[in-house]
Amino acid sequence: MYFDVTEAIRQMGYSLSRLEIEPEVCDGEGNSFHEIGDNLRRPNKPLNCFDHEIAHLTNLKSRPNENLIRNVPGRGALPVSTVKMLASREGNYSGLGRFSSADCRHILSRYLPINGPWVVDQMSSRAYVSQFSADGSLFVASFQGSNIRIYDVDGGWKFKKNILARSLRWTITDTCLSPNQRSLVYASMSPIVHIVNIGSSSMESYANITEIHEGLDFSAYGDRGYAFGIFSIKYSTDGRELVAGSSDDSIYVYDLEANKLSLRISAHMSDVNTVCFADESGHLVYSGSDDTYCKVWDRRCFNTREKPAGVLVGHIEGITFIDSRGDGRYFISNGKDQAIKLWDIRKMSSNETSSLSFRNYDWDYRWMDYHGRAQHLKHPNDQSVTTYRGHSVLRTLIRCYFSPEHSTGQKYIYTGSNDSWVYIYDLVTGALVAVLKYHRSTVRDCSWHPSYPMLVSSSWDGEVVKWEFSASGENKVPGMKTRVRRRHPN
Repeated sequence: MYFDVTEAIRQMGYSLSRLEIEPEVCDGEGNSFHEIGDNLRRPNKPLNCFDHEIAHLTNLKSRPNENLIRNVPGRGALPVSTVKMLASREGNYSGLGRFSSADCRHILSRYLPINGPWVVDQMSSRAYVSQFSADGSLFVASFQGSNIRIYDVDGGWKFKKNILARSLRWTITDTCLSPNQRSLVYASMSPIVHIVNIGSSSMESYANITEIHEGLDFSAYGDRGYAFGIFSIKYSTDGRELVAGSSDDSIYVYDLEANKLSLRISAHMSDVNTVCFADESGHLVYSGSDDTYCKVWDRRCFNTREKPAGVLVGHIEGITFIDSRGDGRYFISNGKDQAIKLWDIRKMSSNETSSLSFRNYDWDYRWMDYHGRAQHLKHPNDQSVTTYRGHSVLRTLIRCYFSPEHSTGQKYIYTGSNDSWVYIYDLVTGALVAVLKYHRSTVRDCSWHPSYPMLVSSSWDGEVVKWEFSASGENKVPGMKTRVRRRHPN
């Protein structure tokens, strides 16, 4: 159920402290923002706002009632100000006597989480994963130094539990909360995934000392003991299975009720860096790999064949992360070719037919800058809907996401970046609408609260910080602007 927007804004509060701003990023009028170059404003392949379905779907989710637009002063202009929206509701211009869900999103989506940041936690090792729970009541952050920390968001970000990872190899590559939020799985560069009960009263969770960290063996069949790592792991919608992507080019399914590995698929020709479910049904799974392919898998066919339902080509380098729009149709992927791509699975091919023979350079994203000759390369058979550029995908598997449906209508996408910033793009126009600057190193992960204008970013500088919406009254989404805090000295 959608709550009243005025009450939501009141609850989030306006008493936000002002933070010191770097003088060199203030404009001549003293505004605490700076402009980003015009070359980052538009995507490589603009989305046709009038013809493409996702533009209309996004519009339906976040456009106010037509009667309201026509009847308020200055009619016809979008976006409609919050004051005018409230006045029109009181006058019942829409005829509904209340705000619709689209009206709520139209208001809330204008309040980007750009204020701050405020430090949530700081550790002596790199932060790799940071995620809100589905309802936003919990927040999980994991670090290379084996700590997984859980916070009670609704309780004022009170520290809830510290989990010390068992049998850690290199770093915690991924974590996932169960649908009922009672347990958490964590993975590292190992075929053993561990599951922990997070509902216990113990604040310190040491493996098999204070709490049991059950090990789930993903070594497949005759490959027991084979050294591979799990890059990505997700619970099924019903919480009965885990789906994982691994460094041995495979997708795994683990049956939690039977407590055994139920399926291994040789899915790609290189590391499977990311897997996710397409929608709440749990039937479709998306995967992305260093072989540059995005693939769609139908779980109803997993046991009968090892062929994907379809393949999507367009990236010219490996894929680091995939996020689904949740409708079983659209998803986005972050690529080592320094781009996010938006996909419509109705465009997918039945097999892998593309060739990357035009790539005639050697390059390793883990320690090299992106090759200058590759900056303007385009895949000749690109099936993506549109492309978003500006951020940097280097050194690690940087993640990207759709903004929340509840508060924004998914009208934005956002991503971490190797340049230590968080980028927010307009989904339909491709415009870069905000950049959040604070961290001193790579931002691998970030998470937008499902209900409120709040975003948390985690970085290799060891800091996890939260950003919130601006507190200075009516504040429209800033065009190409960013709020920054003074950096600590090196």
